[in-house]
Parts: sequence; structure tokens; C-alpha cells
Amino acid sequence: MNHYIAYLITIIGASFWGLTGLFVESLYQHGFTAWEIVALRLSSSTIILIILMSLFSPKLLRINVRHLPYFFGLGVVSIVIFNWCYFTVIEQTSLSIAVVLLYTSPVFVTILSRMIFKEQITREKILSLILTFTGCALVIQLLPIGNATVPITSIILGLLSAFFCALYSIIGKFISWHYNFLTITVYALLMGCLFIFPTSGLWKKTEAFQSTDVWLNIIGVAVISTILAYTLYTFGLVFIESSKAAILGAMEPIVAVLVGVFVFKDALNSLQVVGIIFVITSAFITVFHKKRKVKLKKKISNLTSKSV
Repeated sequence: MNHYIAYLITIIGASFWGLTGLFVESLYQHGFTAWEIVALRLSSSTIILIILMSLFSPKLLRINVRHLPYFFGLGVVSIVIFNWCYFTVIEQTSLSIAVVLLYTSPVFVTILSRMIFKEQITREKILSLILTFTGCALVIQLLPIGNATVPITSIILGLLSAFFCALYSIIGKFISWHYNFLTITVYALLMGCLFIFPTSGLWKKTEAFQSTDVWLNIIGVAVISTILAYTLYTFGLVFIESSKAAILGAMEPIVAVLVGVFVFKDALNSLQVVGIIFVITSAFITVFHKKRKVKLKKKISNLTSKSV
């Protein structure tokens, strides 16, 4: 597949993630907790996806038992725990702040890629990391020093959400060598569902489930922000590097911040806007550097093949 198409599909998937807060905020208003919303998101998504795959492509539901730890990591660590941290920060602070904290995930991807894939940490990457941390510090008002208004617990949970989100790119890349992107998505969601549903207590929310608005938001978070988002992003992982896929996720904070500002009226001062620009700029610096690196490798490969 043309890499540009893979890039576009990955960006679209990340954009759908950016709409998550739109549905989550509405479910909070109906009395659901962060843990319950994660359970709702995973259980409804899993049921829909399994039904569709059983009807149209049942062979994609076959997996090797030895790969279950990968799916467990994706479903429980990179989806359940990540979502709980992310939704909790949204509840404690605002959608815009939660998203910018989440978008420190490329930092963790860079570090993990260095440890696992032995990728070099270049000057461009260091500049990108500095911009990311500075941008986040401005958005959560840690800078200027003394202006912090975000609870330290929210900052820690936000950074943890970024770390667990980063693990999806790393683990997903490994498992993408063995399975179709739909198989990866459905089993990741299933593992997360089996883990969280027994402790969710959703069966006690009978009154809330009588609301049409609740069901519309459940369908939205399941179909748009989960099935389509994870499926398209996982599809992209098949064709591009995990670190590059994480960086292309820049579309998520852009969409989410726009939702936070224009829909939920989140107030952002000028320094916070500068911080957001820093975070997005850091992503593009890494993208452009990665492209040059890939092109250089291709040129070296072509010259080598010609000489042979």
C-alpha cells in the first residue's frame, strides 16, 4: 500500500479518537463514572464488532493461544487502564488539558523505541521532546512557575494515560505481523471488556439506560471513537512505523481541543495556546525527520542493489 494512504487512514483514526470527549462529557452528565464509561465503551464495541465479523468474515476470529498475552496487553493495559486515566483527567480538569497531557505519548514511544528497537535519539527528537514538555507545562499552567491550577494527581494520571497509550503502538506493531487489523482490534477490545465488565456495576444503571441520549452517546463512543478509531489506527500500524503512527496522532489533540473549546467552552489563555502550538510543532518536527531518514535508507538500499 502507498504510505501516504496509510498516513491518511492513521490520521483519520486519530481524529475519531479526538471526538471521544464529546461523548464522554455527555455520559458524565447522566451520572456515569469514568470506570463505567470505559466498561460501556469496550463492551458495546466488542459486541458490535464480533457480530459483524461473525456474519461477514468469521475466519478473522481465529487466533493462536500463544498470542493472548499480546491481546491482554493491548486490551487491559493500553485500552482499559489508559481510558480510565484519560477519562478521570477529563472529569477532574477539562478535555483540552487532558488531551495535551495525553499527547506526551510520542515521548514515551521514542524512549520505548530506543529500548526495544534500538532507534537513535537524534537532535531533532531531543528538540521535539523539549517542545512537548514545555508545551504541556504551559497548557497545564505549571509555567510560569507558581501559576499551576491543575491538581498534581491529574498531571500524574495524564502522563500515565500517555504512557499506556504509547504501549498500544509498541505492542500493536508486534502483533500486526501475525494478524489482520480487524482481528487485533476485536481481541484487544474483548480482553479489555472481560477485564472491566465484572467490576463495572453497569447492571445497576437501569434508570440511566432508559434515556435515548445515553444510547446515542454509547453508540457514538462505540462506533466512532472506538471501533473506527482503533481499526483505522491499527490498520495504519501494519504499514508504517509505530513511532511514526504515534506522531501522526497529532490530529487527535487538534480535534479534541477544538471540541473542548467550541463545544464545551473550555477557556484557554494565550500561553496555553502557545503550549498547544509547541506540542503540535514537536510532532511535525519528528515526522519530517523520520521522512528524511526513510528516504535516506531507500537511497542507500537502491545504490547497494545497483552495485550488486
